[in-house]
Amino acid sequence: MNALALEGSALVGRSLRRIRHAPAITVMTQTMPIVFLLFFGYVLGGALAVPGAEYRSFLVPGLLVATAAGGLMTGMFQAAQDTHRGVMDRFLTLPVSRAAVPLGQAVADLLVCAVGTVPMVLVGLAMGWRVEGTALEALGAFGLLLLFRFATTWAGILLGRVSESEEAAGQLGSATFMLPLLSNAYIPTAGMPGWLRTLAEWNPISAVATAVRALFGNAPVPTGAAWPVAHPVAGSLLWSLGLLAVLVPLAVRRYARR
Repeated sequence: MNALALEGSALVGRSLRRIRHAPAITVMTQTMPIVFLLFFGYVLGGALAVPGAEYRSFLVPGLLVATAAGGLMTGMFQAAQDTHRGVMDRFLTLPVSRAAVPLGQAVADLLVCAVGTVPMVLVGLAMGWRVEGTALEALGAFGLLLLFRFATTWAGILLGRVSESEEAAGQLGSATFMLPLLSNAYIPTAGMPGWLRTLAEWNPISAVATAVRALFGNAPVPTGAAWPVAHPVAGSLLWSLGLLAVLVPLAVRRYARR
């Protein structure tokens, strides 16, 4: 375990240096949520009615969760890049734990996400969003965001490792843009058709977004929703921990294969 922690920390440093020298994808994934926040908040916000909450208070937590879900895209792209440029094969020749390389990538991505959340929170505050809950509840909300980001990054690492090429990983990563749209990240699910509402409420993003809104005190938990949304904190934890329990062993096993 000590060896894994030491090797993992070294590979976290490697991943952070890599991000620093190739910042384009990081800049894109961190700036796009702010662009969406400004667009939805000022352009579309007046046309959308959210019962019991101002739309910007509803939107900011949803966009924070959508940004956390972006770990799927960044994890996939970086893992595919290392795989198809031969970096993973070089790591396999080194006497390091098979879990250290994907763990280093996932932890580095988590750190970048934590830092990148600060500008978005500041923009949200400037737009009038406020944390209405207690400090402890707010810390819980940020904890859920980071846990969900960690889980989606492992999903991306696994998909990037099995992708056929960097181009395929990039195309698949772009398709993940649809996932927040099929959730309650931007609009409530109450007005959706029955089948679409069911699909959206069983999307993990919906459970996490509802939990974050409730913990921030921005919107009440909706009634009559599917179980993960009706019990959002428990649903968020079950989704995130369940994904990690399945994806981490699969990603490590896939990494160990040439």
